[in-house]
Amino acid sequence: MLDFKKLNYFLLPLLVSGMVYLLFIESISVKTTELERIQKSGELVVLTRNTPTTYYIGPEGPTGFEFDLVTAFAKHIGVYPNIVVDDNFSSILPAISQQKAHLAAAGITITQARKNIVRFADSYQQVSELVLYKAGNKRPRTIEDLRGFVIDVISGSSHEELLTELKKEHEFLEWRSHANIDINYMLEKIVDGEFTYTIADSNDYEFNRRFYPGLRKGFKLNGEQSFAWAFPKLKDNTVIEAANEFLAQARENGLLNELYEKHYVHVPSLNYAGAHTFGKHIDSRLEELIPMFQEVADENEVDWRFLAAVSYQESHWNPDAVSPTGVRGLMMLTQDTANELGIENRADPLDSTKGGVSYFLYMKEKIPARIPEPDRTWMALAAYNVGFGHLEDARVLTEIRGGDPDRWADVRDSLPLLTQKEWYRKTRYGYARGHEPVQYVRNIRNYYDLLVWKYNENNNLQDAISRIIPRVM
Repeated sequence: MLDFKKLNYFLLPLLVSGMVYLLFIESISVKTTELERIQKSGELVVLTRNTPTTYYIGPEGPTGFEFDLVTAFAKHIGVYPNIVVDDNFSSILPAISQQKAHLAAAGITITQARKNIVRFADSYQQVSELVLYKAGNKRPRTIEDLRGFVIDVISGSSHEELLTELKKEHEFLEWRSHANIDINYMLEKIVDGEFTYTIADSNDYEFNRRFYPGLRKGFKLNGEQSFAWAFPKLKDNTVIEAANEFLAQARENGLLNELYEKHYVHVPSLNYAGAHTFGKHIDSRLEELIPMFQEVADENEVDWRFLAAVSYQESHWNPDAVSPTGVRGLMMLTQDTANELGIENRADPLDSTKGGVSYFLYMKEKIPARIPEPDRTWMALAAYNVGFGHLEDARVLTEIRGGDPDRWADVRDSLPLLTQKEWYRKTRYGYARGHEPVQYVRNIRNYYDLLVWKYNENNNLQDAISRIIPRVM
């Protein structure tokens, strides 16, 4: 006969042990990964910098190569990017190592020293480190040509690391490290003649050389280097594996190429060749568009030649024009802007022109009425190009510098300062490609002058070009 009391005495511990074991097995099986925790939180915390090649506020909102790429990654894993800007480059990687963010997307070069504190995903861009100098000075072609000179570099940058390594073989190398500055500051000092040499990544040089015509490339200081996202050193690899999967897809589906084209495209300025091309386009493209420009101009009480000048700057009078950023049509409207203005077809010349003039007039209404013409128009054009917020930032800087914020000539001189950290850190909206609206307004003014010359005075366009070009070269 079974003794149930004795049986329970022996079975109960076994049952308890079994239950504990099952709970342990279950806890192992349902352990949450780092990727799952991020997905559950709904956001990806990203450290970056406020620079033209990483992240900045453009006319249509946040943009930049790194921003667009990491935003696509966040979408890939089903979350929103929480962008955190750190103006001090040297503090970004320590912050990542301390897990203050999920990753850093800030144009970071992979180096052995950095591998000691963070993990890197697969590279998404190759760059070279270039020695830059001012045009007119003797071009350095080898490291030996740097003997007797001081090289100015950004503190904590890969350039500083490179010089430290090169000094082991080239003891004569000397440099100064500058904290809390950016590449635009360095380039400005080179062009001004305050610094003799600096080192910049090839992507920064390609992006900025249009703004600094006095900047020249000496030689490559080393071979190609790799940019990559930086992650904390964790045992859990799920996030970095997801990043590598996304980057592989971005190469295959063309996303990386699209972003390269979008962010490194150069905006041409008006030169002699460009002016003559403009003259040819008057005959081949403008003539058939004039009635439409006149119709829209009459409806909005503006000069049709002004509309034509803006349109040429935007699209070269090509109704089918499409930019890498997705803007299109004669006035190169974004889809969001078109939606706000009630424009159904951006490719339609009439709709596009109506949308463009409406948006321009909207910007003009935001400009203080006390500002006289033509300054008010030039400022409205600058806002049309770079965004009203950045224009206001430039006006604030103008006042800080002792200029007149209601005078275009003074504001024009302040806009390029939005590329320099020492100035844009004082503003509300931060970095902007401040040279572009200056060039944008200058080109439109010259196109307008050429059109007035041709259609008002009926003079020879080539004579007009000869008059205009010396002023803008």
